[in-house]
Amino acid sequence: MSEKRHSRVAAPMAAEDGLLLLQSQALAEEEEAKTKGEMLTRFLKDKLAKEERSSTLNLHKLRTQWRTVLREVKDKELRQDIEILSQTFARVMDCKDSVIESLATDLEEAEEQHAQALRSHLYNIDRLLQLQHCRLTCLEEGYGAQLEALKMELEAERRTILEQHEQESCYLRDVALATEQNYAKNNHEATLNFQSARDDIKYKSQQEKQYSRLQLGGKVEVLWEQFQRAMQSYTEATEHQKIAFEALKQKDKKSSREIEMQAKKLQKLQDLVTAAKGQIAAHLRESEKQNRRAREEKESVLRQLQELKNEMKQARATAHGSLARLTTQSSTALKALARVVEKVRPAAHGQGKHQRGAAVPSHPALTCTPPSQAQRILRLAEMCRRLETEEEKVLPFYPSSLAEGDQREAQQVLEETPTEPLAQAMQDYVGLERFWQRFNKVKLEEQALERERAALSQRNQHLRELLRQYLAGISVSREVLSEPNAVLTIERKNCIPADLRRAEGGHAQGHQGTKHPDSLSEGDAHPDPIHGSTGTS
Repeated sequence: MSEKRHSRVAAPMAAEDGLLLLQSQALAEEEEAKTKGEMLTRFLKDKLAKEERSSTLNLHKLRTQWRTVLREVKDKELRQDIEILSQTFARVMDCKDSVIESLATDLEEAEEQHAQALRSHLYNIDRLLQLQHCRLTCLEEGYGAQLEALKMELEAERRTILEQHEQESCYLRDVALATEQNYAKNNHEATLNFQSARDDIKYKSQQEKQYSRLQLGGKVEVLWEQFQRAMQSYTEATEHQKIAFEALKQKDKKSSREIEMQAKKLQKLQDLVTAAKGQIAAHLRESEKQNRRAREEKESVLRQLQELKNEMKQARATAHGSLARLTTQSSTALKALARVVEKVRPAAHGQGKHQRGAAVPSHPALTCTPPSQAQRILRLAEMCRRLETEEEKVLPFYPSSLAEGDQREAQQVLEETPTEPLAQAMQDYVGLERFWQRFNKVKLEEQALERERAALSQRNQHLRELLRQYLAGISVSREVLSEPNAVLTIERKNCIPADLRRAEGGHAQGHQGTKHPDSLSEGDAHPDPIHGSTGTS
């Protein structure tokens, strides 16, 4: 029995021991799995930090190389812009210098004209002053004579007036003495009459006063008794009215105080109203002054407008006269051109008969032009005149580049009388020198603009090529990866430092059995175009 009991007790204990062993094994496996997970996460974090460091380093190197390339390109562009700007500035400065010289000559001529006008004006003023002095002397003499005559007349009138005044004063003194005597006499008689009438009226009034006092004595006693009775009845009847009167009296005092306050306020308001009225009056005066000034300004402006209209009429009249002169000159010029065209036709026939070995000048003005071509030249000149700029209107012809000695020699050659028939025919076209000069200037500017357009197109093409290379460098596609790209092919040893490579090698030896979860497969492994490294395992 004891053995059975012992076996029954030992069986549950063995089961408990087995459960404890299983739990300890499960805990050990969990700890091992946890340590493996922690090691794996640590490894992944280290690898991610290495990749981030390598990517930042590669991006920094790419940016530095790209900046150097952009600096070189920008330096070339800026140098070209500076050369173009310097050329344009020199050309503009030449034009400005020529304009300044022409304006300086105009200013000198204007100053000479002003000095001449000032001298003539001063001479006229001196003559006017002399005439004014002569006129003033004549007027002073006439004034002195008239003054003497007036003095004599005034003295005569003064003596007559004084005599008449003495006579009238004597008459007035006599009249005043007589009126005083009459007034004293009348005054004495009036005082006597007044005293007698006053004594009579005073006696009659005393008698009437005594009689009325006797009559009114009894009436007053009766009326006093009636008054006492009426007053007693009145006091009894008006007791409550008296109380109401007292209340109304107090109310009246309050209202009187309020009335006084309102009166003060009203006085203040009246003062404000008077001040406002004064301000309004001042404003009205100012507005009247302003209106007066405005009317005066309006009148002055109208006068100026009338003067300007008169000046405009005069200018129109002068312009009409100049237009008439221009039409007459243009008609004469057209007739002269028609004569030149008629002369050109036999010259053209003579040129056909000229010998083959004779030298023909290359200048366009020396060639014989048919009438249609001459008319075409004139039409082109009129069309070009409409398209001229302000600078070309001021300076239509560029200055000669020859020296003074060369210019004198050329002038002497031109002044010599021609002997050959071709040279004689050339004399008819000397007037077209200015035209061909402007024509050659326009041709030169056209050639310069064409060259500048070609340079700008070449520069635009170069910039498009650089932009295409830049876009190909920053974008990743199969076409870009298939072509050789100097920006994307970066060696690994230049992008990753030595200490990072050693750390990466140590981790690879310690964890050969693990793989990065985001790494590429062997079939899809290719170099990273941004960081320049392959997929890490």
